[in-house]
Amino acid sequence: MAEAPASVAGLRAGCSFAALPRGFYARVDPRPLRAPRLLHANPDAAALLGLSADALRSPEFLALCSGGGRLADMPPLATAYSGHQFGVWAGQLGDGRAHLLGDVHTPEGVWEVQLKGSGRTPFSRMGDGWAVLRSSVREYLASEAMAGLGIPTTRALALVASDDPVVRETVETAAVVTRLAPSFVRFGHFEHWGHSHHEQKALLDYVVDHWYPECRETSGGDTDAPATACRLLAEVTRRTARLIAQWQLAGFCHGVMNTDNMSILGLTLDYGPYGFMDAFQADHICNHSDTAGRYAWNAQPAVARWNLYRLAGSLLVLGGEASALESCLAPFEAEFLAAYRDGLARKLGLDAWRPEDAALEDDWWGLLHAQRADFSLAFRRLADADRDAGPWLDLFADAPPARAWLDRYLSRRAGQGGDPDARRIAMNRANPVYVLRNHLAQRAIEAAQRGDASEIGRLLTLLRDPYTERPGFDLYARPPAADEPAVPVSCSS
Repeated sequence: MAEAPASVAGLRAGCSFAALPRGFYARVDPRPLRAPRLLHANPDAAALLGLSADALRSPEFLALCSGGGRLADMPPLATAYSGHQFGVWAGQLGDGRAHLLGDVHTPEGVWEVQLKGSGRTPFSRMGDGWAVLRSSVREYLASEAMAGLGIPTTRALALVASDDPVVRETVETAAVVTRLAPSFVRFGHFEHWGHSHHEQKALLDYVVDHWYPECRETSGGDTDAPATACRLLAEVTRRTARLIAQWQLAGFCHGVMNTDNMSILGLTLDYGPYGFMDAFQADHICNHSDTAGRYAWNAQPAVARWNLYRLAGSLLVLGGEASALESCLAPFEAEFLAAYRDGLARKLGLDAWRPEDAALEDDWWGLLHAQRADFSLAFRRLADADRDAGPWLDLFADAPPARAWLDRYLSRRAGQGGDPDARRIAMNRANPVYVLRNHLAQRAIEAAQRGDASEIGRLLTLLRDPYTERPGFDLYARPPAADEPAVPVSCSS
């Protein structure tokens, strides 16, 4: 890696999105926080940009991350997109409280830098453009928790707090998260131009040129837009299917899988009313605003595919046949099942997925659902259940059905042979001991509201490598106590 610049002024920056026609974005400056204070800076994300530790302590860095600075003197912008929200066409949306500062070029790649919660834009509609500290802490932690699990995600660089009042259900204080991603382009960007061949072609060329060059099809030396769109759609379908499989295996619920929250790169994007499951319920709904359960855990694969159909529909304007685009969605099921079964086999310590394992899998989820066993601990403790089944069985109120399933499972595992110690180590590298449970995030929020970022730092240390057990952190590996109040999250989260 190249030597880290002494400050943000040393970053090599540009803004590729600004090369698109002006209808794709609006130039708009953030509204700087008054008396901002850097609550936390993430050295892992900073390393992606090549930023030094000194740079994170500089006034320039605080100014940049609080809306008062610019990246290489480039004017920020907010992008236009549309989308389906809770299954209903919502029309024009766009970056209503986000500002793209530009993209940073490093030897390892390009990272877009975006502020979230940085004030109103022309796309804010009725919103105030602010984000509150509560939701900002949740996004900051979730981004890095997913990265630690190896799940594709946007990253969080910095969290800046202020005393600026923001009215939600109550009066809260404003905060800004600085986010990183190779691109923040969403399905909704394509939906926005689903009526216009010229603009859709420009967006297609932009995305393919920068992130999917292998999808380019030409005819007579010119780009064949319908064929290129088909190849792009097929690759986005594969990436999305693999992403959702990883969500399912982590017990992660996004909470608001609107098309405008779906990344064209297959990243986890926009952390609002998300949740990592404690007590397993197949139809668990993490978002209290989702009264119909559209985005429940067991619905996420189907919703992802539905969203891909909306993306495919927006590409018809390029002149392709509907049947051709639909065929590009066909890899979803096979790609999802392959990633899901491979991941589940690793979590269960099986050498490979076999067709006869389907019954064992169905009964596993049925057992966890019926007894509301803790999702993460049920997997983690299974690694040692052949030596001492007690801790695993303690997760189940009704032990006999659990014991019966365990006997079947251990028989299956014994039949594959192999070194038990190596298998145990491999299982513990597939099943985290530390998960960003809602009650842990809430404790970090409450500390941050007192100006104390130490809990954020502790959680990031654990979540950076969630598979390695650390002495003295037992409380962080446990579900919430029975008498601990539930932490409700909604679209305002």
